[in-house]
Amino acid sequence: MTIRAPFRSPRGISAVVALLAVGAAGCSDVVDSAKNGATKAARQRSVFSLSTGDCYNPNSEKIEGEALAIELVPCDEPHRGQVVGEFNIEEKGGFPGDEAVTAIADERCPAEAGEFAPDTWALPEGVGLSYYTPTAESWATGDRAVSCTYTKESGEFTGSLKAGAKSLKPEQKTYLNGANAVYDALWMNQPEAENVEEDLEGYKAQADAVATALDAHLDGLRGIEGTETGKLRSRLEETAGHWKDAAKASDAEAFYVAYDPAFTGLDPNDTVAARKELGLATTVPADDAEVWAS
Repeated sequence: MTIRAPFRSPRGISAVVALLAVGAAGCSDVVDSAKNGATKAARQRSVFSLSTGDCYNPNSEKIEGEALAIELVPCDEPHRGQVVGEFNIEEKGGFPGDEAVTAIADERCPAEAGEFAPDTWALPEGVGLSYYTPTAESWATGDRAVSCTYTKESGEFTGSLKAGAKSLKPEQKTYLNGANAVYDALWMNQPEAENVEEDLEGYKAQADAVATALDAHLDGLRGIEGTETGKLRSRLEETAGHWKDAAKASDAEAFYVAYDPAFTGLDPNDTVAARKELGLATTVPADDAEVWAS
């Protein structure tokens, strides 16, 4: 699973360009255009000034690429992104490279986002995790900051995504922590090779990671009362067995035999009833629905 990662621009550089087109439009249209342009210009901020909770609009339609500045907007107005966490890279010495910086953000940002908005099912459709990271040039000036954001690839959403873990009931937090860890283990350990035959050990390692996460999830579910939660727990206990079989597969054929029911057992549609019982969002994200539908 690819996570988009916009890059930070060199520190101290900012560019604000307001284009006010005056054509054949009527006077009121010209005034409105001028007001909108002036508001957008006044809201321009350096990407280095972003703070957790800030809602913003990128100045480019493209999410990826170097950014010099963003438009900071009130969260109750339509916007494309919100900062959901920040941290500094502790690496010392020279710039470790774009891939290394991205790998650090890949590891840290999901946890930061999970604290800000634990239930990814409650996010607006089309919103995904992205981040601003240092470039080689900004690194040389001392920049080590990473801003984790939820950004909508196209279109806008309104309102803050803030729904911190502290606002959850204990059973909701337990469920989400466990479920999120399972799917993180699945996607974050996905081998690059498309065929199991090309990297059996890599796929077995992924299966082992998922099985371990499932065991932890099941431990949490055993402490939650509820008919539907109990049914889900029983299904996941069987699913965990399939993942363990896949992790111990002696060859690719044995892996495939175990993997099919293991993957099917993680179908998010099978968790809807338990989520409803726990008072959590019940609409399967479109991307997840598409993966399991295929």
